[in-house]
Amino acid sequence: MAEMPFLESYMAYLQLEKTLSANTAVSYRFDLQRLAGFLKQNDALDLQKVTPALLSSYIMVLYDIGLAAASIQRNISSMKSFFAFAASEGDIKEDPTELLEGPKTLRSLPSVLSIEEIDAMINAVDLHKKNGIRDRAVIETLYATGMRVSELCSFTMEQLLENDGLVRVLGKGSKERIVPIGESALYWIAQYLDKERFLIAKPDSGSAMFLNFRGNSFSRMGIWKLLRRYALLGGIEKEISPHTFRHSFATHLLEGGADIRTVQEMLGHSNIVTTEIYTHVDREYLKEVHRVFHPRCKR
Repeated sequence: MAEMPFLESYMAYLQLEKTLSANTAVSYRFDLQRLAGFLKQNDALDLQKVTPALLSSYIMVLYDIGLAAASIQRNISSMKSFFAFAASEGDIKEDPTELLEGPKTLRSLPSVLSIEEIDAMINAVDLHKKNGIRDRAVIETLYATGMRVSELCSFTMEQLLENDGLVRVLGKGSKERIVPIGESALYWIAQYLDKERFLIAKPDSGSAMFLNFRGNSFSRMGIWKLLRRYALLGGIEKEISPHTFRHSFATHLLEGGADIRTVQEMLGHSNIVTTEIYTHVDREYLKEVHRVFHPRCKR
Protein backbone atom coordinates (compact mmCIF):
# COMPACT_ATOMS: atom_id res chain seq x y z
CA MET A 1 0.00 0.00 0.00
CA ALA A 2 1.29 3.47 -0.88
CA GLU A 3 2.48 5.55 2.08
CA MET A 4 1.92 9.29 2.12
CA PRO A 5 5.24 11.12 2.66
CA PHE A 6 5.57 12.93 6.00
CA LEU A 7 2.33 11.32 7.24
CA GLU A 8 3.64 10.29 10.67
CA SER A 9 5.07 13.73 11.45
CA TYR A 10 1.76 15.23 10.33
CA MET A 11 -0.21 12.88 12.60
CA ALA A 12 2.05 13.81 15.50
CA TYR A 13 1.38 17.48 14.72
CA LEU A 14 -2.38 16.84 14.82
CA GLN A 15 -2.11 15.06 18.14
CA LEU A 16 0.21 17.49 19.88
CA GLU A 17 -0.78 20.87 18.45
CA LYS A 18 -4.25 20.65 16.89
CA THR A 19 -5.73 18.38 19.58
CA LEU A 20 -8.16 16.79 17.12
CA SER A 21 -10.40 14.03 18.41
CA ALA A 22 -9.12 10.49 17.99
CA ASN A 23 -11.91 9.68 15.50
CA THR A 24 -11.14 12.74 13.36
CA ALA A 25 -7.43 11.90 13.35
CA VAL A 26 -8.19 8.33 12.25
CA SER A 27 -10.43 9.68 9.48
CA TYR A 28 -7.72 12.08 8.30
CA ARG A 29 -5.19 9.23 8.18
CA PHE A 30 -7.59 7.09 6.14
CA ASP A 31 -8.32 9.97 3.76
CA LEU A 32 -4.64 10.65 3.19
CA GLN A 33 -3.76 6.99 2.66
CA ARG A 34 -6.45 6.78 -0.01
CA LEU A 35 -5.05 9.94 -1.59
CA ALA A 36 -1.56 8.38 -1.50
CA GLY A 37 -2.82 5.46 -3.60
CA PHE A 38 -4.21 7.89 -6.17
CA LEU A 39 -0.98 9.91 -6.25
CA LYS A 40 1.08 6.75 -6.71
CA GLN A 41 -1.05 5.75 -9.70
CA ASN A 42 -0.38 9.19 -11.18
CA ASP A 43 3.37 9.12 -10.41
CA ALA A 44 3.00 12.00 -7.95
CA LEU A 45 4.02 10.57 -4.58
CA ASP A 46 6.82 13.11 -4.78
CA LEU A 47 4.64 15.89 -3.40
CA GLN A 48 6.42 18.49 -5.53
CA LYS A 49 4.55 16.97 -8.50
CA VAL A 50 1.11 17.47 -6.96
CA THR A 51 -0.92 20.18 -8.72
CA PRO A 52 -4.33 21.75 -8.01
CA ALA A 53 -5.63 20.14 -11.22
CA LEU A 54 -4.56 16.68 -10.04
CA LEU A 55 -6.26 17.16 -6.66
CA SER A 56 -9.41 18.44 -8.37
CA SER A 57 -9.38 15.29 -10.48
CA TYR A 58 -9.10 13.22 -7.29
CA ILE A 59 -12.12 14.99 -5.80
CA MET A 60 -14.10 14.08 -8.93
CA VAL A 61 -13.05 10.45 -8.41
CA LEU A 62 -14.41 10.64 -4.84
CA TYR A 63 -17.64 12.03 -6.21
CA ASP A 64 -17.80 9.30 -8.86
CA ILE A 65 -17.41 6.49 -6.33
CA GLY A 66 -20.45 7.81 -4.50
CA LEU A 67 -19.04 9.60 -1.45
CA ALA A 68 -21.45 12.00 0.20
CA ALA A 69 -20.73 15.73 -0.04
CA ALA A 70 -19.89 15.80 3.69
CA SER A 71 -17.30 13.04 3.24
CA ILE A 72 -15.79 14.80 0.24
CA GLN A 73 -15.62 18.02 2.26
CA ARG A 74 -13.77 16.16 5.02
CA ASN A 75 -11.33 14.79 2.44
CA ILE A 76 -10.73 18.32 1.21
CA SER A 77 -10.18 19.50 4.80
CA SER A 78 -7.67 16.73 5.44
CA MET A 79 -5.82 17.56 2.19
CA LYS A 80 -5.74 21.27 2.95
CA SER A 81 -4.48 20.67 6.48
CA PHE A 82 -1.83 18.18 5.36
CA PHE A 83 -0.43 20.26 2.49
CA ALA A 84 -0.46 23.43 4.59
CA PHE A 85 1.59 21.53 7.19
CA ALA A 86 4.00 20.21 4.55
CA ALA A 87 4.47 23.74 3.15
CA SER A 88 5.05 25.23 6.59
CA GLU A 89 7.68 22.57 7.29
CA GLY A 90 9.44 23.32 4.01
CA ASP A 91 8.72 19.86 2.62
CA ILE A 92 7.05 21.40 -0.45
CA LYS A 93 7.59 24.81 -2.01
CA GLU A 94 3.93 25.68 -2.65
CA ASP A 95 0.65 24.49 -1.18
CA PRO A 96 -1.39 23.00 -4.09
CA THR A 97 -4.65 23.17 -2.09
CA GLU A 98 -4.80 26.96 -1.77
CA LEU A 99 -7.07 27.27 -4.82
CA LEU A 100 -8.79 23.92 -4.42
CA GLU A 101 -12.56 24.04 -4.85
CA GLY A 102 -15.16 22.01 -3.01
CA PRO A 103 -17.70 19.55 -4.40
CA LYS A 104 -20.53 22.08 -4.72
CA THR A 105 -18.49 24.22 -7.09
CA LEU A 106 -17.38 21.20 -9.06
CA ARG A 107 -20.93 19.95 -9.45
CA SER A 108 -22.30 23.30 -10.56
CA LEU A 109 -19.95 23.50 -13.54
CA PRO A 110 -19.59 19.95 -14.87
CA SER A 111 -16.86 19.18 -17.34
CA VAL A 112 -18.30 18.28 -20.73
CA LEU A 113 -16.69 16.62 -23.74
CA SER A 114 -17.58 17.83 -27.20
CA ILE A 115 -18.93 15.34 -29.73
CA GLU A 116 -15.57 15.56 -31.51
CA GLU A 117 -13.70 14.72 -28.29
CA ILE A 118 -15.88 11.69 -27.65
CA ASP A 119 -15.26 10.56 -31.23
CA ALA A 120 -11.52 11.03 -30.65
CA MET A 121 -11.64 8.76 -27.58
CA ILE A 122 -13.65 6.12 -29.40
CA ASN A 123 -11.31 6.21 -32.39
CA ALA A 124 -8.31 5.86 -30.05
CA VAL A 125 -9.43 2.32 -29.13
CA ASP A 126 -7.37 -0.29 -30.98
CA LEU A 127 -9.90 -3.03 -31.71
CA HIS A 128 -7.13 -5.46 -32.63
CA LYS A 129 -5.57 -5.30 -29.16
CA LYS A 130 -6.62 -7.50 -26.26
CA ASN A 131 -9.86 -6.21 -24.70
CA GLY A 132 -10.13 -3.46 -27.31
CA ILE A 133 -13.69 -4.42 -28.20
CA ARG A 134 -14.63 -4.45 -24.50
CA ASP A 135 -13.17 -0.97 -24.02
CA ARG A 136 -15.09 0.32 -27.04
CA ALA A 137 -18.30 -1.19 -25.62
CA VAL A 138 -17.67 0.44 -22.21
CA ILE A 139 -17.21 3.91 -23.72
CA GLU A 140 -20.18 3.50 -26.06
CA THR A 141 -22.41 2.34 -23.18
CA LEU A 142 -21.46 5.19 -20.87
CA TYR A 143 -22.13 7.79 -23.53
CA ALA A 144 -25.30 6.12 -24.83
CA THR A 145 -27.01 5.75 -21.44
CA GLY A 146 -25.60 8.40 -19.11
CA MET A 147 -25.10 5.75 -16.44
CA ARG A 148 -23.32 6.59 -13.22
CA VAL A 149 -20.04 4.73 -12.87
CA SER A 150 -21.46 2.65 -9.99
CA GLU A 151 -24.37 1.66 -12.23
CA LEU A 152 -22.01 0.58 -15.00
CA CYS A 153 -19.91 -1.48 -12.57
CA SER A 154 -23.00 -3.38 -11.38
CA PHE A 155 -24.52 -3.69 -14.87
CA THR A 156 -25.44 -7.29 -15.71
CA MET A 157 -26.35 -9.08 -18.92
CA GLU A 158 -29.92 -9.54 -17.64
CA GLN A 159 -30.34 -5.76 -17.52
CA LEU A 160 -29.81 -5.49 -21.28
CA LEU A 161 -33.14 -5.63 -23.13
CA GLU A 162 -31.55 -6.06 -26.53
CA ASN A 163 -34.71 -6.63 -28.58
CA ASP A 164 -36.26 -3.46 -27.20
CA GLY A 165 -33.10 -1.33 -27.43
CA LEU A 166 -33.29 -0.58 -23.71
CA VAL A 167 -31.38 -1.16 -20.48
CA ARG A 168 -32.70 -1.51 -16.95
CA VAL A 169 -30.48 0.67 -14.76
CA LEU A 170 -30.40 0.14 -10.99
CA GLY A 171 -29.69 3.57 -9.53
CA LYS A 172 -29.36 5.09 -6.08
CA GLY A 173 -31.56 3.53 -3.44
CA SER A 174 -32.13 0.52 -5.75
CA LYS A 175 -34.45 2.64 -7.89
CA GLU A 176 -34.87 1.16 -11.34
CA ARG A 177 -35.21 3.18 -14.53
CA ILE A 178 -35.45 2.22 -18.18
CA VAL A 179 -33.06 3.98 -20.55
CA PRO A 180 -32.67 3.68 -24.34
CA ILE A 181 -29.22 2.52 -25.37
CA GLY A 182 -28.99 3.08 -29.12
CA GLU A 183 -27.76 0.97 -32.01
CA SER A 184 -24.05 1.74 -31.78
CA ALA A 185 -23.69 0.70 -28.14
CA LEU A 186 -25.83 -2.38 -28.76
CA TYR A 187 -23.60 -3.38 -31.65
CA TRP A 188 -20.39 -3.13 -29.64
CA ILE A 189 -21.85 -4.93 -26.65
CA ALA A 190 -22.87 -7.75 -29.00
CA GLN A 191 -19.35 -7.84 -30.46
CA TYR A 192 -17.85 -7.95 -26.97
CA LEU A 193 -20.16 -10.75 -25.82
CA ASP A 194 -19.49 -12.73 -28.98
CA LYS A 195 -15.71 -12.30 -29.21
CA GLU A 196 -14.14 -11.29 -25.90
CA ARG A 197 -16.14 -11.75 -22.72
CA PHE A 198 -15.86 -15.56 -22.70
CA LEU A 199 -12.06 -15.20 -22.91
CA ILE A 200 -11.99 -13.12 -19.70
CA ALA A 201 -14.78 -14.81 -17.74
CA LYS A 202 -14.04 -17.08 -14.78
CA PRO A 203 -16.34 -19.61 -13.09
CA ASP A 204 -17.31 -17.00 -10.47
CA SER A 205 -17.76 -14.09 -12.90
CA GLY A 206 -21.53 -14.42 -12.75
CA SER A 207 -23.53 -12.30 -15.18
CA ALA A 208 -21.60 -9.05 -14.77
CA MET A 209 -21.49 -7.40 -18.18
CA PHE A 210 -18.06 -5.78 -18.20
CA LEU A 211 -15.17 -7.77 -16.74
CA ASN A 212 -11.63 -6.74 -15.87
CA PHE A 213 -8.57 -8.88 -16.59
CA ARG A 214 -9.21 -10.93 -13.44
CA GLY A 215 -12.71 -11.83 -14.63
CA ASN A 216 -14.33 -9.65 -11.97
CA SER A 217 -16.70 -6.74 -12.33
CA PHE A 218 -14.91 -3.48 -13.04
CA SER A 219 -14.22 -1.22 -10.09
CA ARG A 220 -14.97 2.50 -10.23
CA MET A 221 -11.24 3.24 -10.31
CA GLY A 222 -10.77 0.68 -13.09
CA ILE A 223 -13.32 2.48 -15.28
CA TRP A 224 -11.70 5.83 -14.47
CA LYS A 225 -8.26 4.53 -15.51
CA LEU A 226 -9.68 3.06 -18.73
CA LEU A 227 -11.27 6.38 -19.72
CA ARG A 228 -8.21 8.38 -18.75
CA ARG A 229 -6.03 6.17 -20.96
CA TYR A 230 -8.18 6.72 -24.03
CA ALA A 231 -8.53 10.43 -23.33
CA LEU A 232 -4.74 10.72 -23.42
CA LEU A 233 -4.54 8.58 -26.57
CA GLY A 234 -7.23 10.77 -28.14
CA GLY A 235 -5.25 13.93 -27.42
CA ILE A 236 -7.75 15.27 -24.87
CA GLU A 237 -5.98 17.42 -22.28
CA LYS A 238 -8.90 18.27 -19.98
CA GLU A 239 -9.38 16.24 -16.82
CA ILE A 240 -12.15 13.70 -17.29
CA SER A 241 -13.89 11.07 -15.21
CA PRO A 242 -16.76 8.63 -15.78
CA HIS A 243 -19.10 11.40 -14.66
CA THR A 244 -17.84 13.51 -17.56
CA PHE A 245 -19.65 11.10 -19.88
CA ARG A 246 -22.85 11.48 -17.86
CA HIS A 247 -22.53 15.26 -18.13
CA SER A 248 -21.84 15.02 -21.86
CA PHE A 249 -24.80 12.66 -22.40
CA ALA A 250 -27.20 15.12 -20.75
CA THR A 251 -25.74 18.25 -22.32
CA HIS A 252 -25.74 16.86 -25.86
CA LEU A 253 -29.36 15.73 -25.51
CA LEU A 254 -30.43 19.18 -24.36
CA GLU A 255 -28.39 20.90 -27.05
CA GLY A 256 -30.16 18.69 -29.58
CA GLY A 257 -33.57 19.83 -28.32
CA ALA A 258 -34.52 17.10 -25.83
CA ASP A 259 -37.10 17.96 -23.19
CA ILE A 260 -35.54 18.51 -19.76
CA ARG A 261 -38.01 16.20 -18.00
CA THR A 262 -37.16 13.39 -20.41
CA VAL A 263 -33.47 13.91 -19.63
CA GLN A 264 -34.30 13.95 -15.92
CA GLU A 265 -35.99 10.55 -16.32
CA MET A 266 -33.03 9.05 -18.19
CA LEU A 267 -30.52 10.36 -15.64
CA GLY A 268 -32.60 9.12 -12.70
CA HIS A 269 -32.67 12.50 -10.96
CA SER A 270 -35.37 12.67 -8.28
CA ASN A 271 -35.28 16.47 -8.40
CA ILE A 272 -35.35 18.39 -11.68
CA VAL A 273 -33.20 21.11 -10.08
CA THR A 274 -30.27 18.69 -10.39
CA THR A 275 -30.95 18.24 -14.10
CA GLU A 276 -31.09 22.01 -14.58
CA ILE A 277 -27.32 22.09 -14.09
CA TYR A 278 -27.09 20.98 -17.71
CA THR A 279 -29.31 23.77 -18.99
CA HIS A 280 -26.74 26.17 -17.51
CA VAL A 281 -24.01 24.42 -19.47
CA ASP A 282 -26.21 24.64 -22.57
CA ARG A 283 -26.61 28.40 -22.06
CA GLU A 284 -22.84 28.76 -21.85
CA TYR A 285 -22.61 26.95 -25.19
CA LEU A 286 -25.19 29.30 -26.72
CA LYS A 287 -23.34 32.35 -25.41
CA GLU A 288 -20.10 31.05 -26.90
CA VAL A 289 -21.76 30.52 -30.30
CA HIS A 290 -23.18 34.04 -30.13
CA ARG A 291 -19.81 35.48 -29.20
CA VAL A 292 -18.01 33.73 -32.05
CA PHE A 293 -20.52 34.26 -34.85
CA HIS A 294 -22.50 37.43 -34.13
CA PRO A 295 -21.01 40.33 -36.14
CA ARG A 296 -21.40 42.83 -33.27
CA CYS A 297 -19.49 40.53 -30.90
CA LYS A 298 -16.43 40.24 -33.11
CA ARG A 299 -13.54 42.48 -32.16
